[in-house]
Amino acid sequence: MTGRVHSLQSLGAVDGPGIRYVVFMQGCPLRCACCHNPDTWDFDGGVEYTPDEIAEKVMKYRDYFGNDGGITVSGGEPLIQAEFVCELFDLCHRNGINTCLDTSGCILNDEVMRLLEVTDRVLLDVKYTDCDGYDKYVGASYERVISFLEYLDKKGIPTTLRQVTIPTLNDDEENLKRLSAIAKKYNCVDKVELLPFRKICQMKYDKMRIEFPLAHIPEPDKTTMEKLNGLI
Repeated sequence: MTGRVHSLQSLGAVDGPGIRYVVFMQGCPLRCACCHNPDTWDFDGGVEYTPDEIAEKVMKYRDYFGNDGGITVSGGEPLIQAEFVCELFDLCHRNGINTCLDTSGCILNDEVMRLLEVTDRVLLDVKYTDCDGYDKYVGASYERVISFLEYLDKKGIPTTLRQVTIPTLNDDEENLKRLSAIAKKYNCVDKVELLPFRKICQMKYDKMRIEFPLAHIPEPDKTTMEKLNGLI
């Protein structure tokens, strides 16, 4: 078995608990207006690896992981290659390495359910808290993400809710109230993270000669993020 991988990061500090080896999978079915990595969309891009090849790389860094760190698989959208990630996580578990899945939660099928059986934590990107936001700026179903979260809750998988804070789109108090309500409703959720919208990705869009849909929107400043995190 092989999987298509966009890139590898050996010592990630913002992709789950502790220090983590981060695998960015290639391919994504979504077209989020705030996407930082449009170069991960193409399913035919990236480099092919076997699960054993990635696991071997991860093992070299296990001394840095401590009690909290491990491997995080992100994207793109890793659920597209759930079978590959499942085998990779299984190999990591056999070697005592913690596993974390960074996902939009847009797919829930038998392969994904098997993957979740070997997943220690999920970073779930709840991009908006209503159907309109998902329809207009993601191109996916809000209900599907909630169904994914309900399954995580049923299986008792520790979950961090994440949301990119985008001025004028989801930085209002009503959105944060809804996000807080979601976090309180599901017992599996033990953390909420607001990530500031950034436009450093503009160079990627320019290089690919495609339009960055949110180029006109300003980045939130530190004071705004502190205020919003206070509401959460």
